[in-house]
Amino acid sequence: MPPLTDLADAVIRGDHPQAGALTREAIRLAIEPKTILDDGLIAGMTVVGDRFRVHEIFLPDVLLAAKAMYAGMDELRPLLIRDGVPSLGKIVIGSVKGDLHDIGKNLVGIMLKGAGFDVIDLGHDVAPEAMVRTAKEQGAAVIGMSALLTTTMPVMGEVVSRLKAEGMGGTVRTVVGGAPVSEAFAREIGADAYAFDAGNAVDVVKTLVGRR
Repeated sequence: MPPLTDLADAVIRGDHPQAGALTREAIRLAIEPKTILDDGLIAGMTVVGDRFRVHEIFLPDVLLAAKAMYAGMDELRPLLIRDGVPSLGKIVIGSVKGDLHDIGKNLVGIMLKGAGFDVIDLGHDVAPEAMVRTAKEQGAAVIGMSALLTTTMPVMGEVVSRLKAEGMGGTVRTVVGGAPVSEAFAREIGADAYAFDAGNAVDVVKTLVGRR
């Protein structure tokens, strides 16, 4: 198989030593770094995301694939920085203040990175002001918020309101998700979008930043 097909396959299989080695080999062959990224690492994670979406694979498989993708990215990142290769956009994500659950949020971060986004993960229990401040400082296009508790869902509305109060409502888009969250709730608080799972989050964010 061509080297980038092999690389994509290594990511799909979650073989991180092979993914790192194949990335180094592609660099040695003077393949353009962006081509390695798009046709190797991202191509592999796209297949992983598609299979996860239809329940052909499960969370442990995605985590292994992500480890393989990161092994390739470790080799490739200096060259991408050198060449000024842009990401699809910067995304700030976090579980909102009062919510310590982050498994779903972490999975969204993995899938967004695998799709080519620059993800700034603030972790869990994140205050609205921290989300808005980070988005402003980093020039993020989207803030992604997660909640697993109904008691923390109103914090999402606080983020949306704070963005509007600071005149950022039209430039920084918002997407919400989590077990108790619904599309109706997203509309109620004025969020731009709702994502029902990690795979859908990638599609939604691509739409929000005009990459679809």
